[in-house]
Amino acid sequence: MVFQLDDTITFPDPHYGEPDGLLAVGGDLSVDRLLLAYSNGIFPWFSFRDCEEPQWYCPMQRFVIFPKEIHISHSMRTLLNKGRYEVSINQDFEGVIRQCSLLRADKPGAWLGEDMIEAYTELHRQHFAASVEVWDPIADGNDNEGPTHRLVGGLYGVNIGKAFFGESMFSLVPSASKLALIFLAQVLEENGGTLIDCQFETPHLRSMGGRHISYDEYIQLLNS
Repeated sequence: MVFQLDDTITFPDPHYGEPDGLLAVGGDLSVDRLLLAYSNGIFPWFSFRDCEEPQWYCPMQRFVIFPKEIHISHSMRTLLNKGRYEVSINQDFEGVIRQCSLLRADKPGAWLGEDMIEAYTELHRQHFAASVEVWDPIADGNDNEGPTHRLVGGLYGVNIGKAFFGESMFSLVPSASKLALIFLAQVLEENGGTLIDCQFETPHLRSMGGRHISYDEYIQLLNS
């Protein structure tokens, strides 16, 4: 069943949604609504060119990565040991979300339009969204100035309590998004984080240690 939302900031029981996870349409992308949604495992996902209203999803099988289970392949360990790139948190949220948008802008069903960008940027301003940036230090030939840094990869998402809800990632060089994800998992593990919600399974995320858990187990973890 797909529910129609109104101006009231509430959501139906996710167990009554469609098999593909579609739960509701309508409402807005306000901070209060987004926080309520993510606290219950619900997230907006819709083609901004084709849909007049937000669509809200909540799959009953959740694809997650537990920080302590992040898989670091031999090639990734080699890349990490080389120290080729630098990684940071919340140094360029706008740059990360804009790059994620640009990489998907010309694809059918692109969902990261201006309304979504503004909504997550406001979440970031209120400290409920975060970014991880991967930088490539590039020597500029001026010893006095030092190297410049080019943003070559990253990810962003919503952070509530001990969980991080991943929204999107990008790479302009090989493996940059993997570096960002590994860094995120390590930071979460060091600070008591419980899980990274990947929303949907991809081969890339499965190779990094992602696996399915039930929605009920997922909610227990969010509330623990």
